[in-house]
Amino acid sequence: MSPYLCHLDPDCLRFEAGVIARRPDAVLLDRSYFYPGGGGQLSDRGTLQWKGSELRVERIETEGANAWHCLAEGETAPESGERVVANVDPAFRFLMSQLHTGLHILNALVYQRFEGSLVTGVQMTADGTARIDFDLPAADNNALRALEPELNALIGDGLPVNALYLDAAALAREPGLLRSRSVAPPRQDDGMTRIIEIAGLDRQACGGTHLTKTSQSAPLRILKIENKGQHNRRIRIGLAA
Repeated sequence: MSPYLCHLDPDCLRFEAGVIARRPDAVLLDRSYFYPGGGGQLSDRGTLQWKGSELRVERIETEGANAWHCLAEGETAPESGERVVANVDPAFRFLMSQLHTGLHILNALVYQRFEGSLVTGVQMTADGTARIDFDLPAADNNALRALEPELNALIGDGLPVNALYLDAAALAREPGLLRSRSVAPPRQDDGMTRIIEIAGLDRQACGGTHLTKTSQSAPLRILKIENKGQHNRRIRIGLAA
């Protein structure tokens, strides 16, 4: 089972599935549309409905191609062979998608304005904030803060956000698709790499969830810029209330 069915049908937030393996506090399903986490994005949350009970899924833990749905403390996992109705938390998926799309826009601006600077780390959090680290040894922090108006203008423009897939040869022919120094997006079973394209602005490899157009996001604020070592600049952003 691929843990990335959410790429194929990102609007599928409720589905039936069979339990094919269990632990005391987790189950493995025969299919799942939960985003399993990765690349700095938290995994989806949600519930499993089973025999009149509603079990909370707090996170997904991946082992190879397997995605274990980890339950809240004290809840008993269904036995193998049981059928469940799974529900992805739409509010949490939307929160992560806003942050991830906003980080792509910020990444595009930094990459274009600061000579192709690469990302050295990303983390999104459940409180509606995120941080992204860039290899930017010579950048002026005030110049980074000054990106906020353009960041929000691009959000307001309602640029379409699409996913496409490229093979290794096409990936090698287009500079700038791989933006991270240390993390590569997951390849599909057929060897293709998923690319997120924000129309007229940016294309880069990514395995996360995103909005379908930038204007679905709330405005973003640049909350803080920190120097992390000789090279890294950490930009903290947050969704405006």
